[in-house]
Amino acid sequence: MRWIIDGMNVIGTRPDAWWLDRHAAMVRLVQLLERWAAPGGEQVTVVFEQPPRPPIRSTVIEVAHAPRPRRDSADDEIVRRLMADGEPAMVRVVTSDRWLVDRVHATGATVQSANSFRTLLESS
Repeated sequence: MRWIIDGMNVIGTRPDAWWLDRHAAMVRLVQLLERWAAPGGEQVTVVFEQPPRPPIRSTVIEVAHAPRPRRDSADDEIVRRLMADGEPAMVRVVTSDRWLVDRVHATGATVQSANSFRTLLESS
């Protein structure tokens, strides 16, 4: 199973004042994903709407962003990646965005809710 994470959707599951420092919230999510993915060798890509400034680097997961920042651009990038994947049925997308859920299912991929995934990350 490969994972594609709707980054800001997962970040938004906790009202922890992430909006005061979006970059710090993105760094925290990447660190949580690294700790979760590393032991099991999970293949994880987190997608953000715009490139983090300064860049966030990881040797454990892929940190990606939409080509042009705009509303829902991360959703479009996730769908683009699924459509380019030779085996989208082997991909699980983490999001709670209903519109994106429908688009993901149309490609043959599966979905896990952002809130349940965030709980999983925090318990790891």
